Amino acid sequence: MSTLASPGLMLGVDHIGVGSSDIGRSISFYADLGFTDIAFEYEGPLHGLESVAGRGDVRAHVVLLRSAHETPLGNAAIKLVHTLDSPPPPMPDGMAWGEPGVCEVCIHVTGEAALYRRLVDELGHTGLMEPNEAALDPHGTRCSLSYIADPDGTKIEMIEWLDLQQGWPWPSGPQGVNHVAFGVADIERTRDFYAGLSFDGLLFESDGYFEPMHPWYAPRQAPRQRMMLLTNPHGAGMEPVQHFPPSPDMRGEWGHLGPFEFGIGVRSIELAAQRLRERGIELLCDPRSIDLGAGASWSYAYFVDPDENYVCLSELRC
Repeated sequence: MSTLASPGLMLGVDHIGVGSSDIGRSISFYADLGFTDIAFEYEGPLHGLESVAGRGDVRAHVVLLRSAHETPLGNAAIKLVHTLDSPPPPMPDGMAWGEPGVCEVCIHVTGEAALYRRLVDELGHTGLMEPNEAALDPHGTRCSLSYIADPDGTKIEMIEWLDLQQGWPWPSGPQGVNHVAFGVADIERTRDFYAGLSFDGLLFESDGYFEPMHPWYAPRQAPRQRMMLLTNPHGAGMEPVQHFPPSPDMRGEWGHLGPFEFGIGVRSIELAAQRLRERGIELLCDPRSIDLGAGASWSYAYFVDPDENYVCLSELRC
C-alpha cells in the first residue's frame, strides 16, 4: 500500500455534497431515508473557495446529515449546501446519469422494494425507476436497485446487496450512504488515481447498456456505460462511470442544485494535504477549519481528480 494510503489516513467517501434550494424541505426529505442525525449545522463564510466556486466571500448554509443506523460501509453523510451569497446555481441542463460530474447519491438499504413502495406510494416522493434485480460481474454478486428523486431533482439510488448482508443485525430500511457515482473520461486512469487514495478494492465491474435508464437521456441516444465500484475498508465507496461515446460535461458550478461534489474522510487534514502535495496533486483550497462550538470543529480542503471533479477532504471533530 502506498504511503499516501497508510491505514486509517483516508477513510473512504465521507459525504456527498448536494445543493438545496430549501434546507428545511431537504432535511425532511432525507429524514424519510433515515438521515435523521444532524452531525452539524453551520451558516456563514466558507473561506478559501475562490478556485473552487469561482468567487470569493462564499457564504452558505451547510447541514451534515448522517444515518440513524450503523452501516457496514462506514457512516458516510449527506452534506446539504444552500449558497447564501448568491442564488444556488441550477442543476446542469440535460443531466441524466454518468456524464462528467457527480451524478447520484446511492443509499444502502435492506427491504429495498418495500421501501421504494413506501416512499413513492405512501409518502408521495418522485419515483424514477422501479425495483429491479441483477447479478454483477466479476463475482455474480446479486443486488436489487431502484431510484427516486429528492425535491431538487437529485437522483437517489437505493441498493440492496442480496448476497452480502446475511446476518446484518438491523431491521429493514435505509442503512446510510453506499457510494457516490460520477462520470469520467478514462476509467482506468480514475481507478489508478483513487487506488493511491486507499480505494483499492473492487466490488463489481460492468460494461454495457442499462435499459431502465434510457428514458433519462432523451432526446440523446443512451450511451454504453462502463462502471466499477471501488471500495475503501473505512468508509463508503465510489462508482466511476465512462460513457461510449462520451457525453456532455455536466459538472456545473460548485454548489449547484443536486449532487455536485463528494468528500473523503481523513484522520488528519494537514497530513492528508501534505501527502497529496507529495504525490503532485494540486490543492485548490488549503486546509481551513470552522469552529462549530462546544469544542467541535469541521476542517476541509479541496482538490480535483483527473476529470476535474471537485473532491473535498473532510475532518470532523465533535
